[in-house]
Amino acid sequence: MQSAAIYARVSTPEQDLQRQLDECHEHIASKFPEATTIDTYTDVVSGIDEHGGEQYRKLDRAIENGDYDLVAVHELSRLSRLGAGEIHRFIQHCMDRETIVESLDLGLSIHVDDPPIQRTVYTMIASIMGDLAKIEHEQNLHRIQSGIRAAQRAGTWTGRPPRGFVIDKNSILHIDTDDFLETREALLRIKHGERKSTVAESSGIPRSTLVRLFEDEQRRAIYLDGVATDDHLDRALDELRSSPDSAPSGTGVRFK
Repeated sequence: MQSAAIYARVSTPEQDLQRQLDECHEHIASKFPEATTIDTYTDVVSGIDEHGGEQYRKLDRAIENGDYDLVAVHELSRLSRLGAGEIHRFIQHCMDRETIVESLDLGLSIHVDDPPIQRTVYTMIASIMGDLAKIEHEQNLHRIQSGIRAAQRAGTWTGRPPRGFVIDKNSILHIDTDDFLETREALLRIKHGERKSTVAESSGIPRSTLVRLFEDEQRRAIYLDGVATDDHLDRALDELRSSPDSAPSGTGVRFK
C-alpha cells in the first residue's frame, strides 16, 4: 500500500475537525503502517446541503483517477444526507478503482478482494446505518425547530435581532432607539434620492446593509412606516409608534 486519504466533515466552523483527523491518522497508522502518504480532505458543510462539499467532490475525482489505495472516512454515514444511495455509490466507486474503504463511525472495512457477498452485506449495512443517521439528524432538526417555534409563541425572540433592535435577558425584543433612528434616517435619505454609497459613507452603516433593508419591501416598511408582519417586531415598534410628544423621553416617531 502506498497512498491513503482521509475525509472528515463538520456542519459548522465551530465544530472541531482535528479530532476526526487525529482518529483517522491513528487508525491508518495502526492498521495500515505501510501507507507512505496520507492526504486529508475536510469540509465544513451544512447537514442539509445535498450537494456535498468541494473537498468531497475533489476526493471523488481523485478516487476516479486511481490516486489512493485506501480511503478512511470518519463519518461515512453522513454521506446519506447527500441523497438516497450516495453511500452505496461511494463504496462502489471505490471498489471499481480498487480502493479500500475504512469507515470509522460504522466500524467497517471494505476491500475489493473481499468475497462479493461480504462486500454486498457491508455496503447494505453502511447504507442502512447511514439512513438511520439521516433520520436521527432530521428528527433533531425537527426538535430544534419545534423549540424555536415554541419560544416564539411564548413571546421570546430567537436568533440575531434586526438592526435597530436588541433582546433583553429574557429574550424579549426591544427597540435600540439610537440605532433604529439612525437606520431610519439613512433609509429616508435613500428614499429621497441620495446614493446608497454616499449615505453609507456618512452614516457608517454598510452599503450592503442599506441595500438589503431598502430593497426588501417588508424590511423597509419596518423603519419607514413602522409596520411589521412579525408580532415580536410589531410589539417592539410600539415603543416608538406614537407621537413624539406622548412617547417616553420624547423618542416617539410619527411614521405616517
